[in-house]
Amino acid sequence: MSGGIDSTAVCHILLSQGYEVKGLTLITCDAGMSSAKSAAELAERLGIEHHIVDIRENFKEAVVKPFIAAYLSGTTPNPCVNCNRNVKFALLEEWADKLDCKYIATGHYVKIKDNRVQGTAKKYFIVTGDDDRKDQSYFLWRLTQNQLSRLLFPLGGMDKLSVIEYLKKNGYEAVASGGESMEVCFILGDYRDFLKENVPELEERFGGGSFVDSEGRVLGKHKGFPFYTVGQRKGLGIALGYPAYVIKINPAKNTVMLGHEEQLVTQYMLVEEPLWVDGVPENITVRVRYRSRPVKCDAPIQVNAGRWLVRLHESVTAVTPGQSAVFYCGNMVVGGAFIADQRGINQWLPQNDK
Repeated sequence: MSGGIDSTAVCHILLSQGYEVKGLTLITCDAGMSSAKSAAELAERLGIEHHIVDIRENFKEAVVKPFIAAYLSGTTPNPCVNCNRNVKFALLEEWADKLDCKYIATGHYVKIKDNRVQGTAKKYFIVTGDDDRKDQSYFLWRLTQNQLSRLLFPLGGMDKLSVIEYLKKNGYEAVASGGESMEVCFILGDYRDFLKENVPELEERFGGGSFVDSEGRVLGKHKGFPFYTVGQRKGLGIALGYPAYVIKINPAKNTVMLGHEEQLVTQYMLVEEPLWVDGVPENITVRVRYRSRPVKCDAPIQVNAGRWLVRLHESVTAVTPGQSAVFYCGNMVVGGAFIADQRGINQWLPQNDK
């Protein structure tokens, strides 16, 4: 319970359906203190039991520090993906047991589905929400079967406007007029300022490295590779006479490769740590970032001890190490993996695609 639009609507919907509802608010960072207060006030108005759990230290160790470490290693992290499995939903499970709750409900715009094939073990799948603009299935691919088996997503069949209208209709106009939650809950503003605040020596350690082109020629000096991400065009601080994009980041050499947009285009990518709900089905698609369109692809092929090669049926751009590659069969999440460092990929490509 954040006290915002979605969690308030979930509580009200479940109460109207006859459920006994208990609210839980997790304080993950200092900015979450105000949300906890709002959630407590709403819980009182709704007439439900409410608990606040301060997990700032745990969250810092499990989410914030790995987030910073990822940028310092030259990758672009997806903090929500790891938080959902290892922190948020793990704690929701723990507290559901403490409070004797059978189900766990959240305000994610997704659905849950289980297959009931006779003679096989039941498997639970995340399904995309009806509102394409709000669908959050991309961030939930690492949830465990035990977590999925207890989840309710009351907003999965609604769009955002309908949720807002629902709250207004039921007397929660002030909540309905509230803003959206932050993309990364522990960062106010630009992540670069957050990095500088938490790693005071960052600019001294990494500043002054070189921008290079694909031939290794030095183009100028950068502010430190953690301040850049693959596919970035704006805020580079260098003028080359053409629209330049970040093509690769090499933390070992402290270089950031710049080039033309077409150099970001590919039909292959390397992934690592794949996780499948129930094996690899046929006819799958993959999203390479949250807002990207699912693209048809082949099943990943293992090429060494820790990497899998994925061939896409059409080109994508800005495949970014550290982000998630989430696999779908229709509108159902069937698996996912982390996008790996793409260096050395050519050795595994078909001869005519190198």
